[in-house]
Amino acid sequence: MTLFDVIFAGNDAVYGLTEGAINDAIAKYGADKAVSFPGTAYSIPCYYAVTGTKITTLGEMKDALAVIKTLMGREQELNDALFSGVATALLAELIEVLKYVDNENPYEAPCAGHLPDPAIRELGVPLVTGDIPGVAVIIGGAPTAEEGAALVKEYQAQGILVTLVGEIINQCVEQNVKMGAAMRVIPLGMDITSVIHVVSVAVRAALIFGNVTPGDAAGLMKYTAERVPAFVNAFSPLNEVIVSAGAGAIALGFPVLTNEDTFAVPMNLIPNVPVEKMNAASLEARNIKIKISKIDIPVSFGSAFEGEIVRRGDMQVEFDGSRVDCVELVQMKEPGEVEDHKIEVIGPDIDEMPVGSKQQIAYVVEVAGKNMQADFEPVFERKFHSYMNCIEGLMHTGQRDMIRIRVSKEAFEAGFRAKHIGEVLYAQIKNEFGSVVDKCQVKIYTNGEECTKIRHEIANPMFIKRDERLASLTDEAVDVYYSCIMCQAFSPSHVCIVTPERLGLCGAVSWFDAKATHNLDPAGPCQVVTKEKLIDERIGEYEDVNEAVRKFSQGALEDVSLYSIMEKPMTSCGCFECICGIEPFSNGVCIANREYAGMTPLGMSFPDMASMTGGGVQTPGFMGHGKHFIASKKFMKAEGGVARIVWMPKDLKEQVAANLNKTAQDLYGIENFVDMIADETVTTDPEELVGWLTEKGHPALEMEPMM
Repeated sequence: MTLFDVIFAGNDAVYGLTEGAINDAIAKYGADKAVSFPGTAYSIPCYYAVTGTKITTLGEMKDALAVIKTLMGREQELNDALFSGVATALLAELIEVLKYVDNENPYEAPCAGHLPDPAIRELGVPLVTGDIPGVAVIIGGAPTAEEGAALVKEYQAQGILVTLVGEIINQCVEQNVKMGAAMRVIPLGMDITSVIHVVSVAVRAALIFGNVTPGDAAGLMKYTAERVPAFVNAFSPLNEVIVSAGAGAIALGFPVLTNEDTFAVPMNLIPNVPVEKMNAASLEARNIKIKISKIDIPVSFGSAFEGEIVRRGDMQVEFDGSRVDCVELVQMKEPGEVEDHKIEVIGPDIDEMPVGSKQQIAYVVEVAGKNMQADFEPVFERKFHSYMNCIEGLMHTGQRDMIRIRVSKEAFEAGFRAKHIGEVLYAQIKNEFGSVVDKCQVKIYTNGEECTKIRHEIANPMFIKRDERLASLTDEAVDVYYSCIMCQAFSPSHVCIVTPERLGLCGAVSWFDAKATHNLDPAGPCQVVTKEKLIDERIGEYEDVNEAVRKFSQGALEDVSLYSIMEKPMTSCGCFECICGIEPFSNGVCIANREYAGMTPLGMSFPDMASMTGGGVQTPGFMGHGKHFIASKKFMKAEGGVARIVWMPKDLKEQVAANLNKTAQDLYGIENFVDMIADETVTTDPEELVGWLTEKGHPALEMEPMM
């Protein structure tokens, strides 16, 4: 048999299985039975992306088989082989979605199955920044469980997002590999058809971030090949179905590597790769560059460990700023005051502390450099959370003097001690900020008296001073704004304009962050944008901002306003923390955050709102933004500001309450404004919402119509 024959045979086998499964489902439920994956605005995403048609019922699934059949050419040529592979993937998606009919959770732990839209948006920022440099799809079982687990751990330590299908899942369980979305090792399912759930991630990335039009199969494949750094490792033995599914992966631009002696397609299907060389060969095939960060600590270090949870029963020691004095601080010093790579532990080390005890800690990172500025201190501090969580066996939450750090027994037994915190902070500060930091030293205090003194006499006065400066920093008080195009790796036409009162919509880039990024990398993603040519003060439109947007979007975007949701709103990439959408019944807006899984009074869930807001397009009436922006005095300023907010999820409301109440008090003299905003515990019905707002006397009801 030729490779084409194998692909076609696998495609035919999956077609027969799918046809039978759909017929059985129709016989059981009827052709009008609704069908869709949960938590997505795209119903059955891969089929929708390739064909432009949304399947909503079992009867429509039956009709879809005829469409898929048109992709199943049988000439002995590359095009027919690749599109037969795509057909296999679409058929697998139909088989998988049938598992969700009348069952939102057909998969049992550790397998995840379908990943909802919010999970894909969560991946957006780390994929853009390179914290996730690639996506590995591992299928089948390695020759031994030890070899399989070692390969997974190797990818994990490099920050690669690893998805697992088949026997490799059992091998990882046997070898106690830490798995789950938080650890970036996601077991999808035991059946080969479950591989479609990672294909769906790539496809929805194109729809969410790339503004690829559903039905534009060529545009879809171009996007996934160029912008989704995925590859497949398929362990021997391969069968016809796996090979056919592999052809679908190759069509999307994902090379397939296997340890089997089989057919070869240069740069696409690479056989005879020993398991111990599969990692290096895969990265080379996909041209993925791993940032080497060798740090002298006895445990692994990588972004894959950022989501690791250290339970109370598993912890060796805990440093808890809510109970005792703890603090983390960066201080700029003169060069003569800093000895590079000096790390001091002042007080007892971890091995001198009782197991399971709460202890105090204060670590002070002192930096010096001719290009260093005091404005960079809080930027560095905000990075500590990420740095610390990259340590295997360590969990860090909070910031400033409200930190909590847990060190696991496993890390302690591996030799992790207090000085290793210093090693990580030193290495990462020098790695990331080497252009402004010439010298860096770290002092780690575990002596209670010293921790109390540093927290109350040194750190807190500094934090108060910074906050006062930040609170008084307005858009009018600065001479320049900054652009941010970090997300163009996935959303080619999107440009953020970052101002003191409007941070990046991902919630991760403030004006100070953008300024620091520009200073650190003058040719990088954040560029200076002047604001000298005002066009319209009401909506916040500047000719120089428009010029920057045109330039950085390569002409895809003509002009934007900074303060309006209705007139020339800023675009969204898809990484937004929240979405604000117009609610016509109440003359206001509803806000939903990514974590909210329910319905809104707009008749849409967060994924529904996101499907029409991302991809670098302007959508009047809808706006992606960060959580911090909600309490800004520039939030929808052109439409009347925060007084337009009529509904948001309860958890989000609690997060922003203090700052939002202060803004409403300052702007309108309204006390406890958050109490006038409805949430899902009040209603998600628009008519009921108006009645509730009327009782509360909400100001939006009396404002000028938005439409």
